[in-house]
Amino acid sequence: MGIYRSEIADLRKNIGDNIGQKIIIKESPGKRSKPQEKAAVIENVYNSYFRVKFEDANRVGSYNYTDLFTRSVEVTMYNGETYEPLVQPQLEVKKTRAHAETAENVENT
Repeated sequence: MGIYRSEIADLRKNIGDNIGQKIIIKESPGKRSKPQEKAAVIENVYNSYFRVKFEDANRVGSYNYTDLFTRSVEVTMYNGETYEPLVQPQLEVKKTRAHAETAENVENT
């Protein structure tokens, strides 16, 4: 199962609608290292990545949308009171599989 362009477009729009929003980025630098959490603000979105400005240092970073789908980077957004995980679009199930599951459910009833 792959990542569809429409899912990346939805994610890009979701992040783009929140430019200027505080977020926390959690990334794992390697197998033996602990995940690092960094506070940042969404600066801009582009076709294949988005850019953030880190609060603890005067520097910027960029992340691919596919990193969010593969869970190598996790983003939580500040909603005004608490931080909530960035809602990711659901991966679509192939029509043949969905059709087979529907047929099984009909047979079992």
